[in-house]
Amino acid sequence: MKLQKIIDVKGKIQLLSGLHIGGGDEEMHIGGTDNPVIKNPHTNKPYIPGSSLKGKLRSLLEWRLGLVGISGGKPFGLSHLERAPKREPALALLQLFGVSGGDKLTEEEAEQYGLGFTRLAFRDCEPCAEWLAAVENRNLPLTETKYENCINRISGTAENPRNFERVPAGAEFDFSLSLRLLEGDDEARLTNLLLTGLRLLELDALGGSGSRGYGRVRFVLEGQLQQQLEVLDPFGETA
Repeated sequence: MKLQKIIDVKGKIQLLSGLHIGGGDEEMHIGGTDNPVIKNPHTNKPYIPGSSLKGKLRSLLEWRLGLVGISGGKPFGLSHLERAPKREPALALLQLFGVSGGDKLTEEEAEQYGLGFTRLAFRDCEPCAEWLAAVENRNLPLTETKYENCINRISGTAENPRNFERVPAGAEFDFSLSLRLLEGDDEARLTNLLLTGLRLLELDALGGSGSRGYGRVRFVLEGQLQQQLEVLDPFGETA
């Protein structure tokens, strides 16, 4: 196998609704929120982990390609390939996102299926400098606290109050990933599957509480990829 090309996919992620990606903070803070968002520990600014993007894109594409039932809800792997409804899109997904360690990929299988290393390399998305400057100039906070509760259907009273920290709608983050192509890769197929995942994410949600309106995003990519993204039908012919 030979590395032929690396495509940098860059752009911005615009938040259309509040985003909550939890930070796993187990320490209690007086006056703090129950569910804080993840922040850079050195700058205390929120960011979007590349792992969150990768996991959500892979999950949505596995649902779109009809692979979830085959794998029993676990990440789709090489051992499930022969049962995929369409082999080529499923193989392209494994090329983009990789196989798990449990697959125990041999050199022969890597060569046979054209797998090799994971083609996509995601990066953490830091807040855009322009958005940060606008927020700081207006002396606005970088996050908001949203309060929620459960309504008792009989008494009509609020129960179990809780709060969530969110990055507010209107925030923008720098988006970047690399698509690494090996000799023999179908660049058009892999690019189309990646864009399908991005479009599905725009129609779904990123982070937690998507069913309650959180996490709606829009991708604004650089160059011709944005035009391809805008006209792409994620429920048309895939890969």
